Amino acid sequence: MQDLESTQFFNVETEPLTGVEMVLTTVYEALTEKGYNPVNQIVGYIMSGDPTYITSHKSARSLIMKVERDELVEELLTKYIANKHWK
Repeated sequence: MQDLESTQFFNVETEPLTGVEMVLTTVYEALTEKGYNPVNQIVGYIMSGDPTYITSHKSARSLIMKVERDELVEELLTKYIANKHWK
């Protein structure tokens, strides 16, 4: 019999905090290894949503497509602001 007076806890596992960072790092490295300018290619992908901006080397294309583009922008902006030490 359940105790209806107590609150039950439900824990939803979320993606690791470093998930987006790991994706961006892998994509950056793959683009660099293939001789592309990674900044230009990632910006092209974020702006257009066209996955052909990202190489399939190291499964970078399939990895980046698992992350929403707004999450990529959020991660990049968060890191940028953290490095600026704005108050």
